[in-house]
Amino acid sequence: MLKIAWKDLYAHVLPHNHRFPMEKYNLLPEQLLYEGTISESNFFTPELLSEAAIVRTHNADYWEKLKKLSLSRKEERKTGFPLSAALVERERVIMHGSVMAARFAVENGIAMNMAGGTHHSFTDRGEGFCLLNDIAIAAHDLLDNGLATQVLVVDLDVHQGNGTAQIFENEPRVFTFSMHGAANYPLHKEKSDLDIGLKDGTDDNTYLSLLEANLKALIDTVQPDFVFFQCGVDVLATDKLGRLGMTLQGCKQRDRIVLEACKQNDIPIMACMGGGYSEKVTHIVEAHANTFRLAQEIFF
Repeated sequence: MLKIAWKDLYAHVLPHNHRFPMEKYNLLPEQLLYEGTISESNFFTPELLSEAAIVRTHNADYWEKLKKLSLSRKEERKTGFPLSAALVERERVIMHGSVMAARFAVENGIAMNMAGGTHHSFTDRGEGFCLLNDIAIAAHDLLDNGLATQVLVVDLDVHQGNGTAQIFENEPRVFTFSMHGAANYPLHKEKSDLDIGLKDGTDDNTYLSLLEANLKALIDTVQPDFVFFQCGVDVLATDKLGRLGMTLQGCKQRDRIVLEACKQNDIPIMACMGGGYSEKVTHIVEAHANTFRLAQEIFF
């Protein structure tokens, strides 16, 4: 069965001016339930991730600042959110969702988090609407508990997974692959194990050809026994922040390429949602819903 992390807290602790892109956290499960892609039994409810798991990945001093709400004004502005206890709690729940989803993926082949993909969080700081890095925390959990020995991060959000790249820059058991807008945020890119920078306006054919060739090569050379998939839908041409030229069908085919590659090679995969900022929230929800539809089609 496809297991999906979701909790109402994902959407309801953010300030009003951040609500628009966050609507998807309620609309997406509603859509998937309505159309019958999933049922309530697919959901599991994450709780607060332990502090020990957080400081396995993040600097203890940084975690203390978050916990005590003592970030400087500059540090807070970099995150994009006004810091609050409720926001930190939300982050801890999202982190636990990805840790548990990764464990479910080991059992079932695939699992998903309705949130997550917080790839702009570094060891010692948050950026770009990310306070803690769920991909890194979940990867450490698998490696530390012998549930994986070689992890591949496939980050296809339109923005480079800079925090994830920094966290794993000296970790040979985690290979970071980021395919993103070359001229997009962040201005300063970190060095992933493989970075593919895309020109503004990159279309479906160009994008999908690059992805297919590189993903096949990485599976052959890295030989991962677990994949984390950051499947942000800000690659759409309709996205306000994306600047690429992809269609909904192209985005769906992107996800098919990744999911089918993992299924065919018997590699467990955990997918987390990442960004999406199209003017019409229906575009965001439809693009994300395609990932869940494909998961059911390909794995179950």
